[in-house]
Amino acid sequence: MITRFTAFFCALGCLNASGAEPRPLVNAHAHNDYEHTRPLVDALEHGFGSVEADVWLVDGQLWVAHDRAGIRPGKTLQSLYLEPLQARVAKNKGHVYADSTSLTLLVDVKSDATNSWLALRPVLEKYKTMLTRFTADRTETNAVTVIISGNRARALMEADRDRLAALDGRLADLASGASRHFIPLVSDDWRQIHRGTSDGPLPAEALQKMNEAIALAHSQQRRIRFWGAPDTPQMWTVFRNAGVDLLNADDLDGLRDFLLKR
Repeated sequence: MITRFTAFFCALGCLNASGAEPRPLVNAHAHNDYEHTRPLVDALEHGFGSVEADVWLVDGQLWVAHDRAGIRPGKTLQSLYLEPLQARVAKNKGHVYADSTSLTLLVDVKSDATNSWLALRPVLEKYKTMLTRFTADRTETNAVTVIISGNRARALMEADRDRLAALDGRLADLASGASRHFIPLVSDDWRQIHRGTSDGPLPAEALQKMNEAIALAHSQQRRIRFWGAPDTPQMWTVFRNAGVDLLNADDLDGLRDFLLKR
């Protein structure tokens, strides 16, 4: 039986099923990572370069759950993610993975934006030695890069000229002129590009719209991600060929195998 403490120590540097260190997959994003059997640990064993945690501020604590009713004792942002990551980074001499790849921790805020950011800011300060720092004109990349998604206190965050987290933008932000040091990643609903449910060939109009968005994001030195697309090799192939930076997946095995074959 795997306990929370076993998972914690496994996060320090577990080998994958083959007994080897996983190959870091910088394009792999563990969507709703906290819903896996072992949050964070499963993603790290698969070499994922990005993980996502939904967060609720309740009674002064930042709880990890998809909805408020799903909050469970002990499952906080600190206990499931920040503490094990800090321990792993210390063990690995300042890195999550041996090749120095920075792990993206996407914090998807579900509660009130302002109060959640005000609560999160001092929590992140406790882990500043491993976190990427953002200023008005500079990004100092570190072992873990925190990006705030969901309910975002945009004005409050932007006014903070020295932050331990950046903002997850939307496609509309590509025309906003915002600094890439404030919005290094743009994520949006795939339905903004294509409303079809099939993962077959994209219509020419959707393909052009997707390619234009990706090209614009990259010209601004931002990464791009889409959620809500089919979680299949066919869709991953479309995204990979087009240059999408983070490929969403609930199927960790499937995406890892897909990327390792490329």
